[in-house]
Amino acid sequence: MNMPENLQPLVDLIELPLPRVDKLPENAEATMDIPHHLIPYLKLAFDGLQQPFAKFLERCKPHWIIYDFAPYWLPPTTSKLGISCISFCIFSASGMTSFLESFRRTTSGSESSWGKDIPVEHNESNESGVSDVFRVLTTSDAAQVIAARSCMEIEGEALKVCKSMHSKPVIPVGLLPPSLQFSEDRNDENWDTILKWLDKQEEGSVMYVAFGSEVTLSDEEFTEISMGIEMSGFPFFWVLKKQNTSKIDLQDLVVKNSGKGLVWRTWAPQMRILAHKSVGGFLSHSGWSSVIESLQVGCPLVMLPFQNEQFIVARLMEEKRVGVKVERSEHDGKFSRESLANALRSVMLETTYRSESEEMSKIFGDKELHQKYIDEFVEYIEIHRPAVKD
Repeated sequence: MNMPENLQPLVDLIELPLPRVDKLPENAEATMDIPHHLIPYLKLAFDGLQQPFAKFLERCKPHWIIYDFAPYWLPPTTSKLGISCISFCIFSASGMTSFLESFRRTTSGSESSWGKDIPVEHNESNESGVSDVFRVLTTSDAAQVIAARSCMEIEGEALKVCKSMHSKPVIPVGLLPPSLQFSEDRNDENWDTILKWLDKQEEGSVMYVAFGSEVTLSDEEFTEISMGIEMSGFPFFWVLKKQNTSKIDLQDLVVKNSGKGLVWRTWAPQMRILAHKSVGGFLSHSGWSSVIESLQVGCPLVMLPFQNEQFIVARLMEEKRVGVKVERSEHDGKFSRESLANALRSVMLETTYRSESEEMSKIFGDKELHQKYIDEFVEYIEIHRPAVKD
């Protein structure tokens, strides 16, 4: 993503190369670069930045530092230098609350409606030496402020619960919806191809399918999704990335048998596709960013969560009647082609989900509302700017 020109003179980018870690592919720097089972090794490599980053902070001594949940080792350094911390919650507020409740449920044995959807793996130490829940708790507990990508209009209850749990300021910074002002590039052959195909479809008839950059489907899951989409009978646009399946020949089979659909194997302009009049629904993994983008333009959701907070987000959006969660078996947690096809038909054929999503877009797509949240956050950190130790 290119930085806006007006901000470029104000920002200095400092490169801190990741240390080499066994089992981590060369040049892997983000979760989108690797399959899900290697993510703990990426966290281990990130933890190797502890000393280089400490030296950087000693040299520049900022008033504030904003971090996500990963650098659990950072608070001792910031405390020593008198640097105040803001923990930026990359999850939904509901997801953050569930992480906290999940930890409390594990340590106390009590049940909670908030924490029940967090996968057990996040409470367990992984190859990096600590659990994800430990990272979240350590970084949030050490911060003076928690900033959340959320707003009171959507997650008011969760934000209040989160503030009560932490006993510190929890400041929503809005949903940070992406711009809908698309720059025209006459040489963009990819978009031209996509646009021509979408323009040929009937209004509201296409199911857009994308599972983000981190989801790796098993062969069985991939087959059930393929067959479920086919059973539904709707034309589809499927962004099928390399890491989404373990076998490329399965992708080849879908491309060969795509029939009414278009399979896209490279990067696709998701916001442009969702905003197109022919798209009637979004089959998604329920990642928070994808949900925000979809509801920003009033596109209803078919939600097939796989990991992390996706289950919590899916439950929240189903409660708000802007989509349907694909049913999974209570016995083994698997979904079927039939359950997927049923969810697709519900969202595409029942007008309630479209009308509720369009109503919700008045909040998700309210540029002035979310800018107001950002302005209030900036004002807070300016007013509470701490003095840095010499």
